[in-house]
Amino acid sequence: MSEMVEVKVPDIGDFDSVEIIEVLVSVGDQIAEEDSLITVESDKASMEIPSSHAGTVKEIKVNVGDSIAEGGVVAIVEATGGVAPAEVEKQDEPVAKIEAPQTEEKPKPATAPVPAVQDRPSPTANIDPVSFKNAHASPAVRKFARELGVDLSKVGGSGRNARIVKDDVQAFVKQVMNTGGGSVNGGGSALGVEPMPDIDFSQFGEVEVQALSKINKLTGKFLHRNWVSIPHVTQFDEADITSLEAFRKQSNVEYADQGVKFTMLSFIMKAVAAGLKKYPRFNSSLEPSGENLILKNYFNIGVAVDTPDGLVVPVVRDVDKKSLVDISMELREISAKARDKKLKPSDMQGGCMSISSLGGIGGTKFTPIVNAPEVAILGVSKAEMKPVWNGSEFEPKLMCPLCLSYDHRVIDGADGARFITYVSRLLADARRLLL
Repeated sequence: MSEMVEVKVPDIGDFDSVEIIEVLVSVGDQIAEEDSLITVESDKASMEIPSSHAGTVKEIKVNVGDSIAEGGVVAIVEATGGVAPAEVEKQDEPVAKIEAPQTEEKPKPATAPVPAVQDRPSPTANIDPVSFKNAHASPAVRKFARELGVDLSKVGGSGRNARIVKDDVQAFVKQVMNTGGGSVNGGGSALGVEPMPDIDFSQFGEVEVQALSKINKLTGKFLHRNWVSIPHVTQFDEADITSLEAFRKQSNVEYADQGVKFTMLSFIMKAVAAGLKKYPRFNSSLEPSGENLILKNYFNIGVAVDTPDGLVVPVVRDVDKKSLVDISMELREISAKARDKKLKPSDMQGGCMSISSLGGIGGTKFTPIVNAPEVAILGVSKAEMKPVWNGSEFEPKLMCPLCLSYDHRVIDGADGARFITYVSRLLADARRLLL
């Protein structure tokens, strides 16, 4: 028995409407309950809208670019067998229904010897159904991952908005096979490391559970992916910014009536853009296959901004073509938008290299994590006065610590040293930024 049902947008939180950025199914597709139909995006995050029924897609009611709100009709589905309302509300049951036939299929034959059953478990036996369901992937990729026994929560996505595509699943399997990191879906990680223990901390005293923000969760996933998949090297140096700081303060006085306030970051951005021009390998991205390097002829700099909800990295475009006044005003604008949650997804895309400046907070050195698919990131710590030997005596100099992390698959140590030395030299003499 079948019936035509309207699949609608469920409660999506505190949004009047959200934009549809991807339609994941086509007319005629066979879908299971909880399979994703569309991807929508708010100002800060993207999410997938699942189907409340299993069956055949008969009509799609939306297009990419449309705005949709709670209760909006996404598609018409010919539901197979009918789904009782009580069953729709059971969030975990659909996953169990999908996984169960695969989990039980191989252990069933009574004639199979016990050792064979133990050596060849179901490919989905060790996959956490909740994390698998929440992974950012299309139904086709989910099916492909189930067949290979890949837990999608452990796979980094290279598609739009970090969506996991088929190539990512294949690359994950290839990495596990090449590194001998254990089974694809084993209890440990792809690196062969045992999972973190699940500890009930309340047994030791009073605790409080605090939910992570959406930005925290997304940032954590991306940074974890970047840290484990990129061989990092960090190069340290100090730039003498004594004269540059004097010039910055003087400029702030001169431009005060125009509402312009120069920060050291604007000068560093100009220096980094010049460094990317001189050393093009830093202005590149490695193809997912690892076979080719994509060199970029534009110079967009990402700037890490600390907000109450977490870290975001808006991008300032064409830094090489903009004046220090333009960059300073744009930095002020994007920082305000970031803190007010008004950044668009396009505001955080297209970066060539990122800068993480902690100078206003403190610290001496740190190891910034490369913001893939970029191949390098510059960390900036708090400047302090130090005695510097000039050949005949010690002079007080304002020294700014720089920390350059880079992808060692693309950049070797010698080029890393050349880049950070070049940037330091530019900052030591502001006139060089005009050359």
